[in-house]
Amino acid sequence: MSPLKISLKSLAANPLTSLLNVLLIAFGTGILTILVLASTQISDKLESNSKDIDLVVGAKGSPLQLILSSIFYIDFPTGNIPLKDANALSRHRMVKRAVPLALGDSYQGFRIVGTDTSFINLYSLQLEKGKFWDGNFDVTVGSEVAKVLNLKPGDTFHGAHGLTSGGDTHMDHAYVVAGILKQQNNVSDNLILTDIPSIWNMHAPGKTHDAGRGHAEAEPGDTHHQEHQHSDETHGATHEHAEEGDDEDREITSLLIQYHSPMAVVMFPRLVNQSTNMQAASPALETARLFSLIGVGVDTLQWFAILIMVIAAISVFVSLFNSLKERKYDIAVMRVMGASRSRIFIIVILEGVLLSLVGALIGIALGHGILQMIGSFQDSSQAKLSGLVFNLKELYILTAGLAIGIIASILPAIQAYRSDIASILSKG
Repeated sequence: MSPLKISLKSLAANPLTSLLNVLLIAFGTGILTILVLASTQISDKLESNSKDIDLVVGAKGSPLQLILSSIFYIDFPTGNIPLKDANALSRHRMVKRAVPLALGDSYQGFRIVGTDTSFINLYSLQLEKGKFWDGNFDVTVGSEVAKVLNLKPGDTFHGAHGLTSGGDTHMDHAYVVAGILKQQNNVSDNLILTDIPSIWNMHAPGKTHDAGRGHAEAEPGDTHHQEHQHSDETHGATHEHAEEGDDEDREITSLLIQYHSPMAVVMFPRLVNQSTNMQAASPALETARLFSLIGVGVDTLQWFAILIMVIAAISVFVSLFNSLKERKYDIAVMRVMGASRSRIFIIVILEGVLLSLVGALIGIALGHGILQMIGSFQDSSQAKLSGLVFNLKELYILTAGLAIGIIASILPAIQAYRSDIASILSKG
C-alpha cells in the first residue's frame, strides 16, 4: 500500500479530530484570502481611477470627501464652486487640463455626471456603440450601466434628484442614450455622462437645490441658451457654458486638474487654498490617508488570522503526536514487514500535508465565496468587490498552509522515525 493511502486511512480513523484541524486552517486562510482580495481590488480601483489626476478643486470642506465624490463617486460632494472661478483656474499657466464636473442626480443608483469632452481624453474613453453626447440631455453610459440597466442607443430615461436611488424623479426632461462606452475597468464603467448645461436645465428654472449635496443649480430664464466649446489642448478645460455673461452665477461641483509641470505640485494647491474660496485636494495624499485609516482594521484582522493559523498548527501537531502513541504498535509491525524508517517518516509528514492542503483549499474557496456575497450586497457599484478575481498572493497563502502542515508534523515524524521496534513489540 502506498504511503498516501496509509495516510488517508489514518486520518479517516479520527474523523472529528481531522475535521477540526481542517476547519481551523480553513478559517485562517479564508480570512487572509478575503483581506488579500479586498485590499488588492480597492488599491487597484483607487489607482486606476486617479492615476492621471493631480488635483481636485471643489468647495471647502473635507478633502477626503471631495476626492471620494469627484474621483470615485461614492460620497456626497462638499458643495458647489462658481463657474467663473473654475474657468479662471483652468486657464492658469500651471494647469495642463481641467475637467469640470457637475454632480447631483442619479438613475437607478448610477451617478449622472455633467462634464465636457476633456473627460473623454482624461480617461481615454472609447465607444462600444453609438456616439458621445453632443447636445442637451444626450448621455453616454458606461458598460456596467448598460449591462445592468439593459440600455441601448435611443433609449430614454428620467434622472432622479440625489445621488442614490429613491430620489424625486425629474419628469420634465428625459435623457436620451446616445452611446455605450467600451469597458474601461475604471469608474467610467459605472457612470452616465452628459454635458453640464443638461444638468443645469434638468433643474427647472426658478428652482435651486442644496449646494451641499452637489447640485449644479439652475437659474431663472436659462432654459434656452447657446453652448460653445474651448479646446482642452492648451490649458486643459473644455467648458460648455451659456452665452457670454450668463456664467456669472453659474456653479459646478468640482474640477479635475492635471499639471503642466512638477513645480505645480507644491505651488498650485497653496494658491487655491490661500487665495480663493475653494479647496484643493491631492488624490495621492488623500488615498494614502484613506489607506492608513483602513489599514488599522486590516492589520488587526491579519494578526487574528495568523493567530488562528498558529493555533491550527498546534492542533495538527497535538493530533499527530497523540495518534502516534495509539499507532506505535502498527508502525512497529510495518517496520518488521519491511517498511523503512524513511517510509514511516513520509507517511506521518503526508498526514500533516493532507490536513493543511485540504484546509487551505477550502479556506481560499470560502474566502472567494464570502467576498462575492459581500459584493452582491454592496449598494455602491463603483466600490463593489468581487470574489471572481484571483490574485497571485493566494499562492503564498496556499504555501503558508502547506508549511503549517509540514512544520506541525516534523516532530511526530521524527519520533516515528526513531521508534525502537524491539522495545515496542516486547511491550505489546
